[in-house]
Amino acid sequence: MSPLDTDEDVLIVLADSPETSQGWATLGARRWRCTVGEGGIREDKVEGDAATPAGEYPLRRIYFRNDRLVLPKVRLPTRPISEHDGWCDDPRSATYNRLVHVPNDWSAEKMWREDGLYDLVVVVGYNDDPPEGEWGSAIFLHIAREDYAPTKGCVAFSQADLLELVPLIGPQTRLRVLTLPASEQTAAASDGADVKVFEDFDEKDW
Repeated sequence: MSPLDTDEDVLIVLADSPETSQGWATLGARRWRCTVGEGGIREDKVEGDAATPAGEYPLRRIYFRNDRLVLPKVRLPTRPISEHDGWCDDPRSATYNRLVHVPNDWSAEKMWREDGLYDLVVVVGYNDDPPEGEWGSAIFLHIAREDYAPTKGCVAFSQADLLELVPLIGPQTRLRVLTLPASEQTAAASDGADVKVFEDFDEKDW
């Protein structure tokens, strides 16, 4: 099966080209504009590289600002974000890549933000079962800036698109982030077709 094959429970993220963070996310027959990390899409992601991890991951739960938006009916577990919520990004901590109370003794990213990027967050199950090494933390689906500027490693959407997406995902949904940009995926698919033609060749046709 090609990594581009559509599936109602696989959210496929693909950058437009190696030179841009912008791309598309596809779920079944639907797709939405998105942006990924300024460090690109990497199979060897580490903490602090601002890269989006390539691979396939579950989607865990939803956090949202109930003072700013009304969450539609969803299938993932949900929890409102509070002013003292943070996400630990310190590999030395036992709470690495976990929701924590802030402030505390370890480095953590604040979940309660003024810029609106975390008004709606879907937690990606990356390096969390259990968290290990310095492979990265706080990988989310969240709201993009108006210009779709690169993220620090997450996948970001417009607020309207993310609100449209979250009712469609559930406990069985997987996020599949592909390393090859769209242009190279097309070329790879063409190469595969050429190989198949050769494999089907019969000496009798010579």
